Amino acid sequence: MGTTLDIKIKRANKVYHCGEVLTGVVVITSKDSIQHQGISLTMEGSVNLQLSAKSVGVFEAFYNSVKPIQLINNTVEMVKSGKLPSGKTEIPFEFPLQVKGSKILYETYHGVFVNIQFWMEKHEKSYTLRCDMRRSLLAKDLTKSCEFIVHSPPQKGKPTPSPVDFTITPETLQNVKERALLPKFLIRGHLSSTNCVITQPLTGELIVVNSDAAVKSIELQLVRVETCGCAEGYARDATEIQNIQIADGDVCRNLPIPIYMVFPRLFTCPTLETTNFKVEFEVNIVVLLHDDHLITENFPLKLCRM
Repeated sequence: MGTTLDIKIKRANKVYHCGEVLTGVVVITSKDSIQHQGISLTMEGSVNLQLSAKSVGVFEAFYNSVKPIQLINNTVEMVKSGKLPSGKTEIPFEFPLQVKGSKILYETYHGVFVNIQFWMEKHEKSYTLRCDMRRSLLAKDLTKSCEFIVHSPPQKGKPTPSPVDFTITPETLQNVKERALLPKFLIRGHLSSTNCVITQPLTGELIVVNSDAAVKSIELQLVRVETCGCAEGYARDATEIQNIQIADGDVCRNLPIPIYMVFPRLFTCPTLETTNFKVEFEVNIVVLLHDDHLITENFPLKLCRM
């Protein structure tokens, strides 16, 4: 068995807030004693922006605005150069999650064009995103990284409910070229609120009042809208996060169909708007008819954390 290095965070869900103390242990296991050149711990967080292929080259200014935005970079020395005994060695740590100046710790979010990540790393150099235990020239440095999750502070006060009633007919559809060719249909429903608490489901109901064409499927599509750029211009890209089928086949007319969608962890975050990027969310109600007509109704959402 060779030498192994691991980082174990005490909190099982790995969720922390700004101002809390992140605790855990660095575990080093080896059958022989280990000579090392020092062990240090680095906490680093950044926002990584990436333009979609269609946007690259459109605005020269994008190349500066999409550089990684560093949110936090703190380093502490855990162990000076020396020797560790054989077997398992656990080195405990306490690391305050603090930022300097006016910087903000945005919530962890994994997107397509926007990524907000925080790393707990063991490394000699604060400018790297590695976890290292430095060793002599004849022995390979050990590397390990561990991600933890940052949640934004809860919003004060409950969000104002914003229920939405909707009616979908051929006349209400946008961007339809040949409206006369559409079959007649009437769909009604409501969303309980478009101001949503991220830990609570999106709810509502939908009713197919009538339709000349048979219904094939009804789906809920959650979409994230990521915007990157600067004053000279912005690139806006929408991508699907999840798709949930709420009805299959030609549903009974005038039968309420429940709308229920849980917001997925990491792939959603509270609605965010900064100088260089925005993260917004929408939900589409998609009705597919048997004659391949696709009916889509879009609703912007505002997500918050309570």
